[in-house]
Amino acid sequence: MNFPAELHYTAEHVWVKIMEDSSILAGITDFAQQQLGKLTFVGLPDAGKRVQASREMGALESAKSVSDLFAPASGVVLMTNQEVVETPALINQDPYGRGWLVRIMPDPGGNLPIFLNAGQYEKLVTKLK
Repeated sequence: MNFPAELHYTAEHVWVKIMEDSSILAGITDFAQQQLGKLTFVGLPDAGKRVQASREMGALESAKSVSDLFAPASGVVLMTNQEVVETPALINQDPYGRGWLVRIMPDPGGNLPIFLNAGQYEKLVTKLK
C-alpha cells in the first residue's frame, strides 16, 4: 500500500494535503479504496456547504458496501471533484491524484484536527489488517 509522506491522514482513512492558500485537498487513502473494492457511486457535498470535522459529509458505494465519507476538518467546501462523481473508478486507480474528492477552506482561526503522519497512519492500518 502507498502512503505518501507529504500527506496527512485521519483515522477515518482520509488523506489531506494542505494547500498554499490554507485550504485542504482531501480524498480517501489507498487502504480505504482497497477495502471498499471497485467504487460504483460517489456522493459528495455541494460547494458552499459547511462540514464538521469527523462528521459525515458524503458516501462511497461499492459492490461490497456503502461507507460514509467523513470530513477531515470543519469549514466550507470550496469545490468537489465532479470527475470522480462521473467515474468513481478513478478513486481506485489514483486515490492520491485524479481521485481526490473535496477541497475545503477550514474555519478561519479554527484549529485543524491533529492529523497522522504517514508512519502513524501505516501503524494504524497494520493493526486493522
